[in-house]
Amino acid sequence: MSDSNLRVAILGATGAVGAELLDLLDSREFPLSHLKLLASSSSAGLSLSFKGKSLTVEAVNDKSFEDVDLVLASAGGSVSKQWAQIIVSSGATMIDNSSAFRMKPNVPLIVPEINSEDILKHQGIIANPNCTTILLGLAVYPLHRVNPIKRLVVSTYQSVSGAGARAMEELKLQSKAILAGEKPKPDIFPYPVAFNLFPHNSPLNELGYCEEEMKMLNETRKIFKEPNLRVSATCVRVPVLRAHSESVNIEFSAPFPVEKALEILSKAPGVRVVQDWQNNYFPMPIDASGQDDVLVGRIRGDLSHPQALELWLCGDQIRKGAALNAVQIAELLIAKNCVKPSMDTL
Repeated sequence: MSDSNLRVAILGATGAVGAELLDLLDSREFPLSHLKLLASSSSAGLSLSFKGKSLTVEAVNDKSFEDVDLVLASAGGSVSKQWAQIIVSSGATMIDNSSAFRMKPNVPLIVPEINSEDILKHQGIIANPNCTTILLGLAVYPLHRVNPIKRLVVSTYQSVSGAGARAMEELKLQSKAILAGEKPKPDIFPYPVAFNLFPHNSPLNELGYCEEEMKMLNETRKIFKEPNLRVSATCVRVPVLRAHSESVNIEFSAPFPVEKALEILSKAPGVRVVQDWQNNYFPMPIDASGQDDVLVGRIRGDLSHPQALELWLCGDQIRKGAALNAVQIAELLIAKNCVKPSMDTL
């Protein structure tokens, strides 16, 4: 198998991330010889465009992966769990965008700009981190390499795109309803999201932290290889269509001059510094939407702690927070010649 004849499947091709995967495989000229679009039976028969051609979505079944080398899965955790063993047994490698396998010890959790070396350990499944974790990691890991982080306190402002295409449509419909003097009707979310916000509605644990917040803690520790890193997160859903934002307080092992942090982040891969102090202009979701880079700005010292910095970031949840990171992992597999796991890892 050469790099140019990879046979690729997108599982969950009709969702928001699936659409972005299609666009990225095209725009980045990903080397493939065949592309298969898979989804549930309710979406089978739909036509999607790729490189000017019309491809028909197929209903996923036990035989779907027999002629596939690489599966980009973005159909939810239950679907990934259902098909993972069949995918691996067929000889394909799965890059999974769900949370199903992220914390499994034998599954690499990869952000290519941070821990690309871990990809060599894969045994047929590679996990894409949670969107908020990816955005956070890109912004703070370059600083951590220079001055080890002791504690992270993060507040997220998460767009509705994190809940998929139907949630994005719900925000539009609710906004129209409110502006027309009508009562908004929640469907995807438990409460109205238009002109409103609420703590992330993922399940709460016994300590009062939701699943989304625990993902940031556990995944950051795994990616950074820092099992004792102190992380506290508060995740909030906001009425923004696309791109997440995060307010980050970082306590370091030693004082970190703002000028030094700015210099490092200005050169960090996947990061673009956006800060115009004179005009009070810093990263905004409207600027981050559709962009590959995570926008970072408002980098300043913490007045309450001599060894801490504050920063603000925005990043496209569908793009770098999901689809782009998955495609970059696929490109990394090719670059390191490990699309198929080595026998040493099995």
